[in-house]
Amino acid sequence: MKLEFKDLLIDQTRFILSDSSPAFANSLRRAMTSEVLTFAIEDVRVYDNSSALFDEMLAHRLGLIPIVTEYAGYTPRDVCSCDGAGCSQCSVTFTMSVEGPRMVASGDLISQDPVIKPVSDDIPIVKLESGQKVVIEARAILNAGNEHVKWQPTTICGYKNYPVIRIDDNCDGCGHCVEACPKGILAVVDGTVCVKDGMDTECSLCRLCEQACLNSGIGEKPAIHIDMDPKRFLFTMESCGSLPPATIIKEGLQFLKNQSDNLLETLEDL
Repeated sequence: MKLEFKDLLIDQTRFILSDSSPAFANSLRRAMTSEVLTFAIEDVRVYDNSSALFDEMLAHRLGLIPIVTEYAGYTPRDVCSCDGAGCSQCSVTFTMSVEGPRMVASGDLISQDPVIKPVSDDIPIVKLESGQKVVIEARAILNAGNEHVKWQPTTICGYKNYPVIRIDDNCDGCGHCVEACPKGILAVVDGTVCVKDGMDTECSLCRLCEQACLNSGIGEKPAIHIDMDPKRFLFTMESCGSLPPATIIKEGLQFLKNQSDNLLETLEDL
């Protein structure tokens, strides 16, 4: 198996997984989406809420705010020595006391740990009118997306088979396929069609170019062929901001390794 990054930005990445299989590619996608631990608000204690939102709606909005996650010094609550009671080793406490008139935003949440905080200060929560107030205490814990979507570290996570574009020698360079391509990845050079440099990964496998080639009357078979490499996959992943994309990939792969090791140990014990 091989990973090759095409783009690696602060909040998104595209990478190529090679020498793999559809089963492993989908397992990696599911692991990155549902098995990577992040912080999210789970418990909310409302001391005062005279806003237009019910307490339950306010707590729901707080839970969906993505939180910057750092693993050092923290452990999931279900394996913590506090037996789920909630302590400084498995949870982070946020407080908020705001009075209107103003818009309450994520930046109003004050964390006991300055590293564990909302990914943005500008996420709106509720608008307060004059005289309205919100006073709460919230506790964030580590968990995974398979428990609830609020713990998912990704907003986009998907893949497609790596496209393979092949052009036969009988191509007459009519350019019909170039005009039909919605991604604009084809061009006519020296009387024949070719793929623009570095643009092959942009192919959406729609095969409109093949149909356009047939419609040009070239024969019973098109001169351009779109196939898929069964062992290469192009991943697109976008982080919600809780974790860097590289960390999400690393943690997803580590989860798969741990699952594999546990399976081997179980089989050896049988």
